Amino acid sequence: METASFNGLLKAILYILAFYYIFKFLARLFLPVIAKKVVEKASEQFQQQQQTNTHSTTSEKPKAKKIVGEYIDFEEIK
Repeated sequence: METASFNGLLKAILYILAFYYIFKFLARLFLPVIAKKVVEKASEQFQQQQQTNTHSTTSEKPKAKKIVGEYIDFEEIK
């Protein structure tokens, strides 16, 4: 069984800090590119959805309403 040592603790802290700064650096490089692609894809999907909505609404014919009768307002009698 190994005992915890001061050198081991320093190595662990050093690795954690190194990982943190490397991750932060890579995020600053790649995050704007990834975000730009996500926004472009979302805008393309939005445009496609708008085009399909305009085509489907213009091609549908309005349904004729059935005229059942005249509406009569009534009051309940007790």
